[in-house]
Amino acid sequence: MKKVFGVMILFLVSFSSYGQDKGVFSGNFQSNFSIFVLDSSIGAYESPQYLTQMSSAEAWLFTNYQLKGFNVSARYDLFNNSNLLNPTGSFSGHGLGFWQIKKSIDKLTLTAGSFYDQFGSGLVFRAFENRLIGIDYAVEGIHAKYDISPDFFVKAFTGNQKGSGAQGNRFGTSGEIVKGINSEKIFRLKEKKVLVTLGASLFNRTLTQGTMNEILTEIEGYDNEDKFYPKFNVYSYNGYANFNWKNLMLSYEHNRKSGEAVRTLDGKLDSLTGTIHYATLSYSKNKLGKKKKGGIGFNAQYRRIENFQLRTSPNNILLDGLLTYQPSLTRQASYRLLARYNAAAQDYGEEGIQAGLVWTIGKGKTLYLNYSNVKRLDGEQLFHEYFANYEHKFSKTFKGKIGIQSIFYNQQVYESKDESYKDVETITPFFELTYKLSRRNSLRWETQYLMTDGDLGSFINSVLELNMSPHYSFSISDMVNNDPVRNSGAKVSDEVVHYWSVFGKYNIHTTSFTAAYVRQVAGVNCTGGICRIEPAFSGFRFTLTTNF
Repeated sequence: MKKVFGVMILFLVSFSSYGQDKGVFSGNFQSNFSIFVLDSSIGAYESPQYLTQMSSAEAWLFTNYQLKGFNVSARYDLFNNSNLLNPTGSFSGHGLGFWQIKKSIDKLTLTAGSFYDQFGSGLVFRAFENRLIGIDYAVEGIHAKYDISPDFFVKAFTGNQKGSGAQGNRFGTSGEIVKGINSEKIFRLKEKKVLVTLGASLFNRTLTQGTMNEILTEIEGYDNEDKFYPKFNVYSYNGYANFNWKNLMLSYEHNRKSGEAVRTLDGKLDSLTGTIHYATLSYSKNKLGKKKKGGIGFNAQYRRIENFQLRTSPNNILLDGLLTYQPSLTRQASYRLLARYNAAAQDYGEEGIQAGLVWTIGKGKTLYLNYSNVKRLDGEQLFHEYFANYEHKFSKTFKGKIGIQSIFYNQQVYESKDESYKDVETITPFFELTYKLSRRNSLRWETQYLMTDGDLGSFINSVLELNMSPHYSFSISDMVNNDPVRNSGAKVSDEVVHYWSVFGKYNIHTTSFTAAYVRQVAGVNCTGGICRIEPAFSGFRFTLTTNF
């Protein structure tokens, strides 16, 4: 039925775009194609693609049509021998991945079909997509938003989450019912110089009888002291406040959920309540000093999570069926080696802070400082980072940056390793130089050296990149495991290993083509604050993206 409805939407969009009363038609397309090259020296053999399938493809075609207050959207998704949903597996399927009809009626906006949304910062509920790591948490149902005034709204929804993150249900929906309501109001004080935003949310998830039967069967096998009565419904709620005055911003959010069956670290079910406390502080000011050419910016965040696991079912694990958004409480790094160790949020319990400072000393001179620290609730160290980076613009054609990073990383926790894997401590100096060859062309060179005696040992990574705006971009890099360390469970050659990468990109108007040869080391991959463990990759990758 959904496929038929999707075809009807696409037909309506195509037909209406040629009608006399034309609306606005837009869309985009993205596709990935990979060729897998077996490479046991880096451990690139853990999925069926290396042995029999040899290649994979993913594609997304999104179309949108607007006419007289109506908005009709549809997205066709395709997966062929894909390991995107499961890095060590293979999935093939295609169909309607997203469909939506939206209508605005004065202050009321009604949506039927698929939708993405969040309450507050998303800690109590968020429906979102991150296709780079294969997740799509759209809700399919009914959504309504009423704007009482430009500064005051109420929104509510009910429906089912798309799939559960599980491959076999990628184009279906989870049987569990989810629903929620959120309201937010902005108060403008002191001649509108002070803004105070207050909001509150309530969210509910109801288990199916089938899921409840599975939970009851498992609990029945427990010892008497571990047994409990599971509940069909879980409720979570939050209250949040944001304060803005001149260059200062403060916010606090409190989230709580009722007791339900959750899976603990020992793999057993238990009835637990959960809480999240989240606070942020930021300040910025331009035109500092006598010459008014400097500036400063500061931001800090604190978060405490205790047993806040909220999924479509307690039987879901890892990234399956997530109903909340708990990103990593760390700085998002762009350099390959600086991003090697990331602290994925621990929903069973963690407490952490992250603070960053940006100081523009003068024209073309900027200093960046950052600190992160994350611990278990019992005080066990999970992660910390010290980071410093200085950028200097020497002339109109030449600029550079230099910096250093130090990290502590609990590999047993973040990568579910056994006790033979010790904590990883790293020191990584880095630098980057950019030379402008002409008004449109530039050459960039970056190098990082990660020093550690843990995990796989030390690495050095160097990248040379040529940008020829607006059409071409090329790069070549080599990440060398120059001082290797091997655990008994390591799947990588004992010798020095090179992770080559060659990349090319061509842009024409709104269309982009890329081609690359990649050797990728195994580890944690984070995109948009969401992290997952990925095996090594060896082969070719091609992409096509366009907007219309």
